[in-house]
Amino acid sequence: MNRLLNTVRPYAWGSTTAIPGLLGTAPTGEPQAELWMGAHPGAPSRVDRGQGPVPLDTLIDADPTAELGDATVKRFGPRLPFLLKVLASGAPLSVQVHPDLAQAKAGYADEEARGVPLDAPDRNYKDANHKPEMLVALSPFDGLCGFRRPAEAAELIDALGVGALAPYADILRAHPEDRALREVLAAVLGAEPEAMAETVHAATEAADRLAATPGTPHAAAYAAYAKAARSFPGDRGVIAAMLLNHVRLQPGEALYLGAGVPHAYLDGLGVEIMANSDNVLRCGLTPKHIDVPELLRIVRFEADDPGVLRPEAAPDGEELYAAPIDEFRLSRYVLAPGSDPRTLDGGTPQILLCTAGQARLRAQDGSELTLDRGESCWIPAAERTELTGEGTVFRATVAA
Repeated sequence: MNRLLNTVRPYAWGSTTAIPGLLGTAPTGEPQAELWMGAHPGAPSRVDRGQGPVPLDTLIDADPTAELGDATVKRFGPRLPFLLKVLASGAPLSVQVHPDLAQAKAGYADEEARGVPLDAPDRNYKDANHKPEMLVALSPFDGLCGFRRPAEAAELIDALGVGALAPYADILRAHPEDRALREVLAAVLGAEPEAMAETVHAATEAADRLAATPGTPHAAAYAAYAKAARSFPGDRGVIAAMLLNHVRLQPGEALYLGAGVPHAYLDGLGVEIMANSDNVLRCGLTPKHIDVPELLRIVRFEADDPGVLRPEAAPDGEELYAAPIDEFRLSRYVLAPGSDPRTLDGGTPQILLCTAGQARLRAQDGSELTLDRGESCWIPAAERTELTGEGTVFRATVAA
């Protein structure tokens, strides 16, 4: 077992207080958006085994089988296949989608063949991997996830009373689901910027008014869209966002986001886990590059319920957030004082994160480690560990 020394990423959309509150540190006044736990080369965690802090990816490179386990190396290669984060949103993240594995491989190969630099602002594919992800709320958490039913989106847009949006509502009512959603998103992203900015301004004022009107259907969604618009005034992504389901997670609830599902995180603190990739295609609420043709190729134009997940309890006290993905497996333990130790079997790499109270770990060799709120540790595949304490611990590993 090794305590992790982790990096906080200061993205502009981050909360100034949520991660400091979790870690028990003083706010700096600057945004602190994500706390990374893992071996991603962009900000690998560090481990000190008596010779000073060493990046986790360096330790894995030195002995992949000992750190990851033979089965993980055979399935995913000599690298940790997931990245665990604490995400703290104080302002909306961009509306975005992720490619599936085949799309990522093809897109990456194409941009490599064309010589597009990895750091080019118009580069879509930073690697050849997909990026399914899951977020578990630690506080009430607002987000957008998946398309609304076209008829419902038309009703929501019509209620704004903005004439320039009426053609979009007509399309949503007139065509089959896939075609309707595709046509409207393409039209929004292809609209003339100045005219769209005026439309967004009018829609924002109307959304603010409707959000404050008692008994208004979709009042919470209007409030969320208006808040996003204040962060990105005039951004066409505000209208794109109105095609999506608004969802508010309560602590302990989760969302799983597969390939092609448009989504955005708006506000709140959560634990996020994802396959180890940086592939993102954006479609609004961002000053960054939007590749409209590629985006329209990747998006799944399917309306669906956002699918809020709740953990499934096992007899040993582990609560699993089930996801149809092999690269990661996320669960939690809510530890009560005096309860029996939980045994965490080895064979796969594990990261443990304490989000409340205190956790105590004991390895087979008798060594012990205590995790306080906000602290995390690395458990190599070869180790079998016992977990006790009083608090909440998230466990990230790979699917067996």
